[in-house]
Amino acid sequence: MKTEREVKIRQVEIRDAFWTPMQKKVLDVVIPYQEKVLRDEIPDVEKSHAIENFRIAAGLSKGEFYGMVFQDSDVAKWLEAVACALALRPDPALEERADEIIEIIEKAQQPDGYLNTYFTIKEPEHRWQNLYECHELYCAGHMMEAAAAYAEVTGKEKLLHVMEKMADHVIDRFGLEEGKEHGIPGHQEVEIGLMKLYRATGKEKYKDMARYFLEERGKNPDYFYEEKLKRNWQYWEPYSTERMDVSYNQAHKTVYEQDEAVGHAVRALYMYTAMADLAGTDGDERLFGACRRLWENIVEKKLYITGGLGGNPEREAFAGNYELPNDMAYAETCASIAMVFFAHRMLEACVDGCYADMIERELYNGTISGMQLDGKSYFYVNPLECVPGVSGKAFGYRHALPVRPGWYACACCPPNLVRMITSLGKYCWGENDSTIYSHLMIGQKAELEKAEIIVETAYPWKGETAYIISPKTREAFTLAIHIPYYVDFSKEAAEITVNGERVDAPALMKKGYVYLTRKWQVQDRVEIHFPMEVRKIYANQQVRENAGCVALMRGPVVYCFEETDNGAGLQSLRIPGELKAEANFCREGILKGNVLLEIEGFRMKGDGELYSEKPPVKEKQRLTAIPYYAWANRGENEMRVWVPEE
Repeated sequence: MKTEREVKIRQVEIRDAFWTPMQKKVLDVVIPYQEKVLRDEIPDVEKSHAIENFRIAAGLSKGEFYGMVFQDSDVAKWLEAVACALALRPDPALEERADEIIEIIEKAQQPDGYLNTYFTIKEPEHRWQNLYECHELYCAGHMMEAAAAYAEVTGKEKLLHVMEKMADHVIDRFGLEEGKEHGIPGHQEVEIGLMKLYRATGKEKYKDMARYFLEERGKNPDYFYEEKLKRNWQYWEPYSTERMDVSYNQAHKTVYEQDEAVGHAVRALYMYTAMADLAGTDGDERLFGACRRLWENIVEKKLYITGGLGGNPEREAFAGNYELPNDMAYAETCASIAMVFFAHRMLEACVDGCYADMIERELYNGTISGMQLDGKSYFYVNPLECVPGVSGKAFGYRHALPVRPGWYACACCPPNLVRMITSLGKYCWGENDSTIYSHLMIGQKAELEKAEIIVETAYPWKGETAYIISPKTREAFTLAIHIPYYVDFSKEAAEITVNGERVDAPALMKKGYVYLTRKWQVQDRVEIHFPMEVRKIYANQQVRENAGCVALMRGPVVYCFEETDNGAGLQSLRIPGELKAEANFCREGILKGNVLLEIEGFRMKGDGELYSEKPPVKEKQRLTAIPYYAWANRGENEMRVWVPEE
């Protein structure tokens, strides 16, 4: 089933006006900042203690474990980000510090292969007793991902061998064989790590273990309840013998029977990612069919326009179909990042523009909104409406903060975002024996098997992209370029040319990709031009909160309105039925380099009474909209994405 080979990070050098500055900021500011947080060197932010936990577990320091039960995973994600950063730009000092941390991790590993600082330091007698709550497999999965990335980029395999030993320990403990525990992770992630360990080592047993964890889930929906009855303690709350909601971690049905995204959004999406990866790798049509059904439920009924996922703030979960509240949205940054992972694995298994469109939606909206433009503070939750005094304070809204904190006690999102941004290149391309697939219009130089390709683009602000091809073979091959879903080649202004000659794009289009097949010559040039119009987007009428409202998009970017530009009381703004909007580059201030929208709109004004028989008066007002990902960078103020249409 797998239609393309995975492109490695080192094969792609990002050279893009939008993404290169962001990657540079991550390299220069964010990775060093996060390292200092992990080492407890930044005052006035939530303490991490994550590296010190490993030192204590290794016997190099004395002290007590501090932090969440999954604190190890912050170090793992940061190490993976470092590996990807080293692929972008060599940094011997950073690599040396990472090597030192890996040595500490190696020393913290127990003789039987077990690796987890919480249970090594605090409760060694309770190892593997509470899979539902305690994240041992989750932490292992993230460290497996870090190990595979670090070995790929640096060639150093110390962490890889550590995690092979941990994986072998897991295999010895869990499985269907006699004497093994028929356990599954409470928080899915180890399945992704095992698949990456399989690729890094070529050892089938790791892929087989990923399949076991996926296929065992839901076979016994009472597993976690039975596990609870065997012990007399819990981690998060006082012990009770009540049954738990196993749909929360998707253990209510087998993966083949699930057709609705339910429960904790990140757990679900990590599981779907591993399912899609395994389905593509093994050519498993039945498993891929399950992935497709879950995908359709998400994108058709449970996805915010920004790519946010999780409409239920209680337990970070998916809400019901069409339940997408804007001001109470959870939309965890990690969930949007996980959706990128899921879409990428679906795309590898089946080339379809809907998956590339989703990666694009997430990259330009729901992921990077999680980081301040200076890289030093982060959103865990990404609401689509903010009202100071309510957001972050009132009951039911306390999760939706109006400003980004410097760190969190539960800091899963910041290092997750960094590893995604530094690994951006691997989402751009796919390749098989006959075709090179370009998934994203990002400026770059790519060294692929069949060709070196340079991409020059002004995207996402302009619909102008050029591909300069230098083939490495004399044989004909296909270059398949993803065309964003909103581009209409029936319009005269939209065109594709090869060496200046216009091609019949609609005739060459298949599932969102234009397929160009020829014997390519050195410096052959493919150019794509299309207008970047401001578009009004309407929600399904079953989304109660957005009935009568519109949101604005230009290219892949979702826009929002802030009080800073438009005054207080954003609920009084109206977008006219006939939209008149100008797109202008911002040339100063914190938003410099972004395209802002200027709109001829209205504000409704009443007589000041709480209730009145006098209708509000409509007044003209020039409105300004900014990219959603850039909100909350100019102090605490109101924000909203969806605005009533006049």
